Amino acid sequence: MRRIILLKKILLSTLFLCSSMVYGQQVSDHKDGAFTEFGYRQGSAYRTASGKPGPSYWQNRSDYEIEVELDEEAHTIKGKVTIAYTNNSPEDLEFVWLHLEQNRFTPDSRGTLTTPVQGNRYNGDIDGGYLIENLKAQIVGRNKAVSEEFLISDTRMRVTFAEPIPSNGGKGTISMDFSYKIPEKGMDRMGRVKVKDGYIYALAQWYPKLAVFDDVTGWNTDPYLGAGEFYLGYGDFEFKVTVPYDHIVVASGELVNPGQVLTKEQLRRMKEAMESDERVYIISPEEVTDYASTRPKQEGSLTWHFKMNNTRDVAFASSKAFIWDAARINLPSGKKAMAQSVYPKESDGDEAWGRSTEYGKASVEHYSEMWYEYPYPVAVNVAAEINGMEYPGLNFCSFRSKGASLWGVTDHEFGHNWFPMIVGSNERRHAWMDEGFNTFINYYSYLAFNDGEYTNNLIQTRRYINQLTNKEREPIATHPDRTQSNNLGMSAYMKPALGLIMLREYIIGEERFDKAFKSYINAWAYKHPQPTDFFNHFENAVGENLDWFWKGWFYSNANIDIAIDGVFPYGPNYVVSLSNKGELPMPVLLEITYEDGEKERRMLPVEIWFKGNQWNHLLRVEKKVVAVEIDPDKVMADINAGNDKWPASLYAD
Repeated sequence: MRRIILLKKILLSTLFLCSSMVYGQQVSDHKDGAFTEFGYRQGSAYRTASGKPGPSYWQNRSDYEIEVELDEEAHTIKGKVTIAYTNNSPEDLEFVWLHLEQNRFTPDSRGTLTTPVQGNRYNGDIDGGYLIENLKAQIVGRNKAVSEEFLISDTRMRVTFAEPIPSNGGKGTISMDFSYKIPEKGMDRMGRVKVKDGYIYALAQWYPKLAVFDDVTGWNTDPYLGAGEFYLGYGDFEFKVTVPYDHIVVASGELVNPGQVLTKEQLRRMKEAMESDERVYIISPEEVTDYASTRPKQEGSLTWHFKMNNTRDVAFASSKAFIWDAARINLPSGKKAMAQSVYPKESDGDEAWGRSTEYGKASVEHYSEMWYEYPYPVAVNVAAEINGMEYPGLNFCSFRSKGASLWGVTDHEFGHNWFPMIVGSNERRHAWMDEGFNTFINYYSYLAFNDGEYTNNLIQTRRYINQLTNKEREPIATHPDRTQSNNLGMSAYMKPALGLIMLREYIIGEERFDKAFKSYINAWAYKHPQPTDFFNHFENAVGENLDWFWKGWFYSNANIDIAIDGVFPYGPNYVVSLSNKGELPMPVLLEITYEDGEKERRMLPVEIWFKGNQWNHLLRVEKKVVAVEIDPDKVMADINAGNDKWPASLYAD
């Protein structure tokens, strides 16, 4: 009997060694070339190989002065914009391109003509569009010729100067009058809605704005179609909004003339709110219909004057139906900002917008503490007929939202102040660099708010297996306007966020990840990173070559399926036989359970897959092993949980 047992052991060992030799020779069975180089990410004087702005990095600047008037009866905006443009590029510019995004709301716009018959989220009115008049363009300097030459093509306008704007700091000015009808349906990003006490006007894409001229594409003139959002330069804004005397206006930036538009009592309450961690009513629910009688002006119109520096955009809202409350935001440096909310009576209540300012304050304080300090004087949440849209310092969210839904949309839209308002990525081409990054940071904000009052299960990556294996899925890197509508939520929001979750919680670890992510934000604050800048910066900061991950997760439909094929005794130790059955290799975290109930975790590096899709790991132990499991916390987005455990009988538990 002893001889039979010994022969069985020898046979098992021989089979195992033979298997090891065979698997060890498999050097060409990688799927889709998992470890081949991902592009050639060479640095330059503009963008370094370490993923930072280079010594010759440049970006142009646009400073705006805008005056507009809101006509409540005609639902129109009419005004004038003057843009001071600084050409910091190394080439002279004969012309500049501007965005005229209100031109989306015309019958023959590209956005209208590419909207499906059944419609989608980005439905828009078709009776609007800009009227542009009195355009003048001139190089700054004495006796320079004035040009009135412009060409409008869909949502873009080219303005040609009489002589080029000089490179390396040359300046030009562009001024024009503009007007348009405010759409009721503004592609779920802006517009107007009638509530009990009047109209709410949510104004964005409300003025002609300079397109970005950069070192990667030159002029970024992609038209405004729908899913693709915005790519804008930075500058200072000063804007005046004239509205009916009984309206309240909130906006991105600082209110410059509060004494001219607010009552003494409202000014007192504003000051009180700036010192309070609890909300203070500027206009209470009871005052909505009668506060106008105490305004500085009791008929006609009032002009609200705002300023915002070093920002890529501004937005505002106007209504006579607003309840208005506010509270102090405490920032890590000791500076203060103000959280504000405006909403109609229909949205009032502790289960609804009555907590909006609390949500906004908590959100901004969290992101400031964890990632980068909030730079703006206000953080305003506006209740409108918009499901959720972000602008610097101001959000539009649905006036119907309540509870967890309102927290989620408020937190998400305020998170956008970090991506793409501070880190100025190109949303129109790389939606994942703002939506995905923001969805990722939202996860930790959920955990922090009131010790997890609301739940966010993003880290449960295996909930998304159906979407990750959908035959119609598209890679993260697909441009948003080219992505199928039913794929956009996954490819732009969830999948990139899941990728960052795996990097932080599984592949890299919290300490290295957080330092790298903060470093990326600091390096590219108020600048224009490209995807390769993020990849290069992150790899340099964490000290890892992650080509395999960027290529597999962001630029393909590759999936993860790491399996335990078996666990075999090997002398006093064990061998764990693993295989990579998916297209994307991953490090392998093993949890070993011993006979006495003790558990131990060991991480195998991604390099085990360098020479093939099978690996035999020698598990050196001093006790009897009764179970082994891959990724016990299920952070890895593995599409097949059925091969994660040994013995297989554990799946019955």
